[in-house]
Amino acid sequence: MLVEMTELLGRQVYTPDGRLLGEVDNVVVDVEGSKIDGIYVDESSPLLVDESKPVNVPYRWVAAISDVVLLKYFPKRVSLKRAPARAAAKEEAPAVPAR
Repeated sequence: MLVEMTELLGRQVYTPDGRLLGEVDNVVVDVEGSKIDGIYVDESSPLLVDESKPVNVPYRWVAAISDVVLLKYFPKRVSLKRAPARAAAKEEAPAVPAR
């Protein structure tokens, strides 16, 4: 079954265990390779992704596309990684006096 890329927009994306990740907001295309690289979910589920941050799901994780998009893999939880150097720099930065 062929599906046009524009038909993917707005379809719900489900993890392998049936949890709703969000809706397809965009399709990431590798123009040089003439293939779909991933699907972009702008408002992801806060149960699956910290702070409901946008995620780009690699297309190789897609198991099936019909009325919904079913993934064959998705991590149990996506956490935001904080760079220790930034956090340390913020703690050590001197306060700017108010004028």
